[in-house]
Amino acid sequence: MSLMQDLGLESASLAGDLSKARVLVVGDVMLDRYWFGDVSRISPEAPVPVARIGRCEERAGGAANVARNIAGLGGKATILSVVGCDEAADALERLLVDDGIVTSFKRDPNIATTVKLRVVARQQQLIRLDFEDAPSREILTDKLQEFAAVVAEHDVVILSDYGKGGLTHVAEMIGMARAAGKPVLIDPKGDDYSKYAGATLLTPNRSEFRQVAGSWQGEQALTDKAQALRAELNLDALLVTRSEEGMTLFRADGALHQPTFAREVYDVSGAGDTVIGTLGLAMAAGLALPEAMSLANAAAGVVVGKLGTAVCTQRELFAL
Repeated sequence: MSLMQDLGLESASLAGDLSKARVLVVGDVMLDRYWFGDVSRISPEAPVPVARIGRCEERAGGAANVARNIAGLGGKATILSVVGCDEAADALERLLVDDGIVTSFKRDPNIATTVKLRVVARQQQLIRLDFEDAPSREILTDKLQEFAAVVAEHDVVILSDYGKGGLTHVAEMIGMARAAGKPVLIDPKGDDYSKYAGATLLTPNRSEFRQVAGSWQGEQALTDKAQALRAELNLDALLVTRSEEGMTLFRADGALHQPTFAREVYDVSGAGDTVIGTLGLAMAAGLALPEAMSLANAAAGVVVGKLGTAVCTQRELFAL
């Protein structure tokens, strides 16, 4: 039985609902650059491989990858973020516009756009170089004002926190969105989740959740910790993604677990972006949380079979 049949969904009908769904994505964007080459010798200067670069690729990463996943599944995505006044910001905006994403970047002349440069040889990453700065408070205040102006035009809000400073006003954004009657989904960062209180749903991965809740032994201990955190933060739900163990959704009425959908794991980069992007779009299209979780789980299973930050297309999802 196919995924659509298992969920009792009709592909054409769901495609129509997804095309009408509007998701506002806010958070830390970055440009992922890949330099692909070959290694055939060791440097005479130091015991390191010499990579001869043959081609380069650029992809939208961070919160921008969340928006890409939404667009790839046929939804309408708007992204609001802060970038520098530089070539990387221009490249990032061009990539998003090409994908049909409504892009609103606040340009901060005092920072550099976050760039992650990866050197890959023989299908293995040799090194990653990060370039990043925190945005100024004035720019962040401007972004908050724009958020207030556009939030009511969307069905779901996704806040993608990569710890780069773009979500300094996350508590205010949650309050504004909930006041407008919009579900707020957050991909969290760090060891203090109190700033996310009142959100609809958080999607930490296993290691992120352990950083906040501490270690556990057995499913019951995990459930107890998850439900305690959910109640403490006044969340509707908490979704813990657990890599090869699948994902577990915790709500007031109990826990729902799904095993991983991945058939072959090649690269987990950006899988969390796919999960929250698919989840938010499905909810915006009117699906209940368990069905949205199933789609997100399946979409994540597709992208971990691809290299680097990638998306699951609607065709790939419906073919499962």
